[in-house]
Amino acid sequence: MTRSFDEQTTSTALALIGQYGSDAEVIAVMRAAEFAAIGDAEALAAWDDIIACVAAIEAGDVAARPIQ
Repeated sequence: MTRSFDEQTTSTALALIGQYGSDAEVIAVMRAAEFAAIGDAEALAAWDDIIACVAAIEAGDVAARPIQ
């Protein structure tokens, strides 16, 4: 199943991949954990979406990538 992501989520995911390469998902999980630890549910949800977007892009899901 293909999932679409908003522009900000996709942009953040691509920036993480650009900076951290194959470690991007791990970095995003760590960031999400920081927000979970302080109880920021809104930020945690945003980072959960970013994690899913990174995973989709790395899996080759073309729909997760922005339209060029």
